[in-house]
Amino acid sequence: MGDDHREKSGIRKPLDFQVLGFGFVPTYKKGEKGKYQLIAGSSKWKEFKAKLKYLTKKTIPASFEERIQRINLLLRGWINYFRPVSIQGKLKKLEEWLRNRLRYCIWHHWKKPERKRKNLIRLGVDYDHAYAWSRTRMGGWAVAQSPILRTTITVKRLKMKGYMSLIEYYNR
Repeated sequence: MGDDHREKSGIRKPLDFQVLGFGFVPTYKKGEKGKYQLIAGSSKWKEFKAKLKYLTKKTIPASFEERIQRINLLLRGWINYFRPVSIQGKLKKLEEWLRNRLRYCIWHHWKKPERKRKNLIRLGVDYDHAYAWSRTRMGGWAVAQSPILRTTITVKRLKMKGYMSLIEYYNR
């Protein structure tokens, strides 16, 4: 057997072992000592988040619809691959972050204060608040996580633009 195979074969503890992006953790259930459950490897989570981060970079010249299509393609493949394991908890956190990234893209796309003000009013914000927010000195990422965008660029509105919930897709 050549040296390149030694890494792959052999006996090792489940905790030290990853195969095809899957890893193992103890089950922690009463009376199940020495049993393990399958998980998505941490390197795969990092990779997935990095890809999502790239697709939601504000500087990428893509329409919102194109962006959403690419994201949906990526998450369908990723979730389908890791469907056999419990990823719901981590998906929930990732989903909140992703929605804020999308709100950030929208905020950045509006560019000028006047356009921000008009769009906030169109989304139901009163004139005074829309004016104040359109001229905020807060950074875009802070605005994206603020109630002003969470309550106007809602999940429902994002879905109307083709956004697909990671959790809903996973639970399908």
